[in-house]
Order: sequence, then C-alpha cells, then structure tokens
Amino acid sequence: MRETSAGGLVVDGLDGPPSQRCAALIGRTDRRGRLLWSLPKGHIEQGETAEQTAMREVAEETGIRGSVLASLGSIDYWFVTEGRRVHKTVHHYLLRFLGGELSDEDVEVTEVAWVPLSELNSKLAYADERKLAAIASQLIEGMSKPDPETPVGRE
Repeated sequence: MRETSAGGLVVDGLDGPPSQRCAALIGRTDRRGRLLWSLPKGHIEQGETAEQTAMREVAEETGIRGSVLASLGSIDYWFVTEGRRVHKTVHHYLLRFLGGELSDEDVEVTEVAWVPLSELNSKLAYADERKLAAIASQLIEGMSKPDPETPVGRE
C-alpha cells in the first residue's frame, strides 16, 4: 500500500535578522508518552497539489497560514498498520509566515510552538526532518544575500 502526504516548515522573520527567525513545529505524544516535535504534514486530498496540501496542513495543525517558497525535498519510509505494510512519501516545503495564531486545536497535535531556527536540529525528533531543516536554512541564507548580478548604487 502507498500513501502520499505533504507538509512544511513555516518560518516567521524571514525579512529580519537571522537570530529572530523561527519555525512553527507540532508536538505529538508517542505510544510511550514522549512528546516528539516534528513538521506539520498530512494526506494529499483528491484534486489537491502537494503545495496546497502543505499550506492546508500547516494551517490545520498549527493555526498558522503560510505560502510556499520552495521545495525542501521528500522523505520516504515504511511502516506497518493494521497488518499492512505501507510505503509513505512525504513532500516538504519551505513556507513564509503570512499570519494566524499558534493553536493546538487539531486532535492529532499535543502542542505547537515557535522554535528558533538555530534550535531546530536539537528539537526535531526525526533525523530526516533535521536534514530538511538544514536545507531550509541554506535556502533562507541564499534568499537573504544580495544578487551579485544586480548593480548596487547605480540609477
């Protein structure tokens, strides 16, 4: 059986100093009672693009609205549920914060939090998501540098 989902890393403070940039994460309680922090994600609904799903799922699971800036890549993994092996692919995107308030009203979410980008590596529970966060940091760094092709100070 195959499943496809999408989600993302929504970042606030992209236009400000790097020290003020933060991302909205969700915390879910696992079977052992541990709170595990991850990126919001969910199933792609019929007629929906992966990008649309990422924006919808971020909003549903965090209360935050965002717009897609770039793809961060995909994660593939296998799991077993109800006696069936499932191959899951999750497409992840970098999103710019547009508005909203953090909310953990989604029944699948235990907590939500703004986490400084510098703390994502220690906060995210899954290695694959930590890799995506590193890709996001590189993309953000590239977005904040001036274009060397653009002349400065000329009219």
